[in-house]
Amino acid sequence: MTEIVIIVFLALAFDFINGFHDTANAIATSVSTKALSPRFAVFYAAVLNFVGALFFTGVAKSIGGKIADPGKIENGIEVVIATLLAAIVWNLITWYYGIPSSSSHALIGSLTGAAIAAAGLNGVNWAGFKTIFQALVLSPILAFGVGFIVMFILKLIVKNLSPHRINKYFRFFQIFSAGAQAFSHGGNDAQKAMGIIVFALVAGGFQTNLEVPLWVKISAAVAMGLGTSVGGWRIIKTVGSKIIKMEPVNGFAADVTSSVVIQTATALNLPVSTTHVVSSSVMGTGAAKQFRAVKWGVAGRIVLTWIITIPICALLAGVCYILVDSLS
Repeated sequence: MTEIVIIVFLALAFDFINGFHDTANAIATSVSTKALSPRFAVFYAAVLNFVGALFFTGVAKSIGGKIADPGKIENGIEVVIATLLAAIVWNLITWYYGIPSSSSHALIGSLTGAAIAAAGLNGVNWAGFKTIFQALVLSPILAFGVGFIVMFILKLIVKNLSPHRINKYFRFFQIFSAGAQAFSHGGNDAQKAMGIIVFALVAGGFQTNLEVPLWVKISAAVAMGLGTSVGGWRIIKTVGSKIIKMEPVNGFAADVTSSVVIQTATALNLPVSTTHVVSSSVMGTGAAKQFRAVKWGVAGRIVLTWIITIPICALLAGVCYILVDSLS
C-alpha cells in the first residue's frame, strides 16, 4: 500500500509539473500578442485545463495498457516509480532551460525503458507502442500543415483590412481560441498521469481493469490545474516570441489548429504531445505568412529535443528501475 501512495504522489507531481511546463501551450500566443494579461491567462488556462481533464479517459486507458501489460509484467510497481522519476527529472531539466519538450514523450519513453529494464524487450507491447509512437510523430506534421493552410486562408480573408483592425479583431478571437486550447490540453495531457496510476493499481492487484476511478480523475485534474496556475514563463517566452514574431492573427490560427488536432487525437484515444502540436502550429502559421519569418535555428533546436527525449528518458528510466529495484 505504501508503494501505491508513493506512485500516486509521484504521478500527481508529474501532472503538476506538466501543468506549469505546458502552460505555454495554451497561453503563450495570447500573452505574446497582449490579447490576455499574463495573470488572467494563467488563471483562465488553469480552470479550463481542470475542466478538460475531467471529461475524457480513453487516453488514460491507452497509456495504462497499450505500451506494457500491467497484469503480466513483474515488478510493475517498481516500473511505474522508475517511469515517473525519469519523466519528472527530464521535465524539470527542459523547463529550466526553457525548451518546449514533450511531457508525453518523456512519460512514454520512460515507461518503455522501465518495462525493458524489468522484463527485457518482451516487456513492451510493441504493436501498442508503434500506434502511440506514430501518433506522436504524425501529429506535429499534421499541425504544421493545418496551421499553414489555416493561416493562408486567413490571409485571404483579411487582406483588405488595415493592420489595426486585424489586430483588434483577432486579439478578441484569441480569448476563445486560447480557452479551446487549454481545454484540449487538459483533456489529453492529464490523462497520461491517470493512465500511469491505473497501471500501478492493476499491477498492484487493486483493480483488474483499466477503468479510471473517479478519485484518480479528480486528483489528476486538480494537480494539472494547480500546476498550470503556477505558469511556465521560460517556455512561454520560447513559444511566444522566439519561433516567430507573434501577431494576433498568427496566434489565433495556431490556437485553432492546435486545439483541433489535439481534440481529434483525444477522441481517437491517442496521446499526443501538446508541446509538439503547438510549436508546429506556430511554425506552420509563420511559414504561411512569410517563410523567412520563422526562426528555423530555434525550431531546429526544438525538433532535436523532440527526437532525443524518448531514448534519453528510456535510458534514464532503466537506470532508475535498477536503483529502485535494488532498494525494494
